[in-house]
Amino acid sequence: MPVRILFIGDIVGKPGRQAVSRELHRLVDRHLVDLVIANGENAAGGFGITEETAKDLYGCGIHLLTSGNHIWDKKDALDFIDREKNLLRPANYPQGVPGRGSGVVTTAAGIRIGVLNLEGRVFMNNIECPFRTADREVALLRQETTVILVDFHAEATSEKIALGWYLDGRVSAVIGTHTHVQTADERLLPGGTAYISDAGMTGAFDSVIGVRKEEPIERFLTQLPVKFEVAKNNLRLNGVVIEVDESSGTALGIERIAVTCN
Repeated sequence: MPVRILFIGDIVGKPGRQAVSRELHRLVDRHLVDLVIANGENAAGGFGITEETAKDLYGCGIHLLTSGNHIWDKKDALDFIDREKNLLRPANYPQGVPGRGSGVVTTAAGIRIGVLNLEGRVFMNNIECPFRTADREVALLRQETTVILVDFHAEATSEKIALGWYLDGRVSAVIGTHTHVQTADERLLPGGTAYISDAGMTGAFDSVIGVRKEEPIERFLTQLPVKFEVAKNNLRLNGVVIEVDESSGTALGIERIAVTCN
């Protein structure tokens, strides 16, 4: 029996949450979605996440939130990150940091789906190897389910593609996040893993990856620190729908989602 998973690309600030609120239920109905996962590391003011914004997104119908390097930006959220089982941080951070990097969520039909969150190292933090961390975490998840989705929060396309090939046949999907620009390279790899380099962004598209255009332009021109503010216009929701065979964990299809919110 196939299971259909909707993964929503990086939600940026209140406009991104508004886009989810307006479009998610229609997308779930249209694509017969069984489970909704979203990257929420920028959901609170464009940087980080709070307990309030996470609950807002759960209330919209999201079942589990992944994240990335900005998960730590709201320091008052560290306790929440540590106790919230449906919010993941990258698994390849050092031992002892708050939170968890993988988990299993169950659909309404009783299908168990494993989710693994990893962060890249190219042009990013010098943390543990995402490839070796994936070996360990995937082996543990496969003891509980054959359906496993990986959110790889990374900057370099080469690193994302390499991990896709590395995990081909061992996980159901490798979905890239972080750059906020949806790529057009979705495909099924030969071993049965669905892949896309970046699921894109959910938020204001009259912007520079979700923030007002003026501040990044000023920063590029002057090379001086500038405070970024979340943009508000032209809301869109980006993501992918992945269909997976429940018994084998093999991906049967991947479809890009790009919705303009009215």
